Amino acid sequence: MLSPKLGAQSERMKRRSSSGKFHHRWKRKFFAFLLIAICFATFMLMESEYSKIKMPSFISPPLQKPKIAFLFIARNRIPLDIVWDVFFQGDMENRFSIYVHSRPGFLLNAATTRSKYFLDRQVNDSIQVDWGEASMIQAERILLQSALMDPFNDRFLFLSDSCVPLYNFSYTYEYIMSTPNSFVDSFADKKESRYNPKMHPVISIDNWRKGSQWVVLTRKHAEVVVEDKTVFSMFQLQCKPADTSAEHNCIPDEHYVQTLLTLKGLEGEITRRSLTHSSWDLTSSRDPHRKGWHPVTYKLADATSSLIQSIKAIDNIYFETEYRREWCTSKGKPSQCFLFARKFTRPAALRLLNMSAFGFSREATT
Repeated sequence: MLSPKLGAQSERMKRRSSSGKFHHRWKRKFFAFLLIAICFATFMLMESEYSKIKMPSFISPPLQKPKIAFLFIARNRIPLDIVWDVFFQGDMENRFSIYVHSRPGFLLNAATTRSKYFLDRQVNDSIQVDWGEASMIQAERILLQSALMDPFNDRFLFLSDSCVPLYNFSYTYEYIMSTPNSFVDSFADKKESRYNPKMHPVISIDNWRKGSQWVVLTRKHAEVVVEDKTVFSMFQLQCKPADTSAEHNCIPDEHYVQTLLTLKGLEGEITRRSLTHSSWDLTSSRDPHRKGWHPVTYKLADATSSLIQSIKAIDNIYFETEYRREWCTSKGKPSQCFLFARKFTRPAALRLLNMSAFGFSREATT
């Protein structure tokens, strides 16, 4: 039997042992909790850093809007570049691109244009273009090939170097992009002798169409034009130069796109009118065979606000050969027919710009 003294010591040793075991267990729990807390904090820190890396992909870059490719067919420089410079000004550069077909070797640089929007915008594989020959539609195809390389180009708008815009960029953009159709002036041409029977059967007279070359194409239709070889080759082979002695004055640029889209069964996907106004004077030519072949040129004395307002006021177009009147609409509502007009000399266009006769002005963009 243990003495009271030894019993007390034994009891104290038991209490110390029990206390040590409890303290040891508490320390293990504490370190385990600390380890879990450190791991959790590390995880949260890593998640935070990862979120910082991922966040910009949700907020930038901004969504790229579909663009309109402005395709200029020019002899050399763009004589109305100042007018277009004002038109393009503003936070709109992600909505358009510019391509210019000029004579081979011509460069748009600081010496040949005063607009930053046209610097180096000439295509480098240009050809010599002669009016009334297939070289004109070849130039159009070259422009389309260059513009199609940009996947954001969604509409392809042909303009001459004498064209002016009639409205500001925002209105023009919304007008063109509000419809899934191309704008292609196209009508049956059975009164004139431009159709060459040698084109049959590749091109039948039933599919022969005429219209303005100043079209606006969707990307789908632009690709159709670029990929075509058969119809283009027929125009090259059978369309003779536009002289008064030729039996069939084909004038390819007034027939090619219209006829091609009709042959491809795409006529239902086009709005059959142009957005570019031309005034055809049937009496001014000295050569009776060439009357009506070229539109009126507006000079300085013609440049008045009333002229521009008269063009803007046009709301319908009559196609004589089809006995068809086209009432112009936009977004399902009656609207003006034309967004652009030609042919303007440089003095006339600059005078109209200074008069704020267009839907934009230098003052409005400064």
